[in-house]
Amino acid sequence: MDKFFEITQRGSTVKTEVLAGITTFLTMVYIVIVNPAILSSAGIPFEQVFMATIISAATGSLIMGLLAKYPIAIAPGMGLNAYFSSIVAVNGVSYQVVLGAIFIAGLIFILLSVSNLRQMTISAIPSTLKHAISSGIGLFIAFVGLKNSGIIVASESNLIALGDLKDPVVILTIVGLFITLILMVRKVPGALFIGMLITAVIGYFCGMLQFNGIAATPPVPTVFDFDLAGVFTHGLYAVVFSFVLVTLFDTTGTMIAVSEQAGLMKDGKFPRAKRAFLGDSIGTTVGAAFGTSPTTAFIESLTGVAAGGRTGLTAVVVAVMFLMTMFFTPLISAISSLSSITAPILIIVGCLMMEGLAKIKWNNFEDAFPAFLVVLAMPLTGSISTGIAFGFITYPLMKLVNGKGKEVHPLIYIFGFLFLIQLVFFPAH
Repeated sequence: MDKFFEITQRGSTVKTEVLAGITTFLTMVYIVIVNPAILSSAGIPFEQVFMATIISAATGSLIMGLLAKYPIAIAPGMGLNAYFSSIVAVNGVSYQVVLGAIFIAGLIFILLSVSNLRQMTISAIPSTLKHAISSGIGLFIAFVGLKNSGIIVASESNLIALGDLKDPVVILTIVGLFITLILMVRKVPGALFIGMLITAVIGYFCGMLQFNGIAATPPVPTVFDFDLAGVFTHGLYAVVFSFVLVTLFDTTGTMIAVSEQAGLMKDGKFPRAKRAFLGDSIGTTVGAAFGTSPTTAFIESLTGVAAGGRTGLTAVVVAVMFLMTMFFTPLISAISSLSSITAPILIIVGCLMMEGLAKIKWNNFEDAFPAFLVVLAMPLTGSISTGIAFGFITYPLMKLVNGKGKEVHPLIYIFGFLFLIQLVFFPAH
């Protein structure tokens, strides 16, 4: 084991790696609860999403640990799950069609990962748009959390309005939010997960949460419950592109950030990059086959690195921990049914994703305005792909009229043109 994972060579020990894996798992296990809660609202059976979440997380993390040998955990990403639900609601298609789109995106993702196209595409996208998209998704999922909990409700006069603060669900959401915020500020390991558990306990004693058991035999996974033909029938090409694009640089950026923190980057390069890229791309494809949104590298992997994780053994431990959770379906199903427990996580994660706004050159209008449109459009249109489209159309246009057209990579012009065609002739509504 030591020789395979290069544990001693990287200045670590088996004990340290195991503890690092457990630490990472505790900080990201909330996804096992939140992901089924979000995707079940789109019509996918809860138990199907639950098992798909675990299987895709375990698959991606195992590939990352055994093949790439990085202490990076993989699981279905936040934001993309909310985007999944919005596609079903806005386009009026079945969840099977959207899963088909993700499966196709996953196959494209695998092809990009084993070639040099993935790195080339990432390099082509300007940092302004990368930061804007990440921040826009943050606002998008925070809005979902506020809406699901009833803190924000629909309004005929002003589209949205403040909800009833006397409503028990709203009160519990606010209480859970402040409890989790306190844990975050105090830098308590696993703050998001612990915050959910405390909120669940409060909900239980207030009669808002009922359990029909804690452990049970794992549900039988559902496989290939998707509609590939429907993707082409409904023209969801922009959706496929959006899934590929967002997952592409979001995952790669996280991988590089975690690797740098762990001291595993060599001369600014990312060793075994293609192997690492296979972790999230295969995880995404497997996840779609079983019934969940795309997987991504989790930034929470930094907690494991902070605990001393330096090798792939950390990721393998995370995978094993995920597999163990499949025996607790009744407990997780009950917790997911109360939006007050999951909404604070959506709001806080949304805040964490806003960090990229500080890196946008707001004093440069030709960079600032496309970024502004991306961030503004995602929550207001309820569509991540529409926000991305606005950014990819306006960015090259503003560079062109300012005489800086050569600074824009040719791929961005191609993406912008394709998005323009999609918005005009195949709008997502």
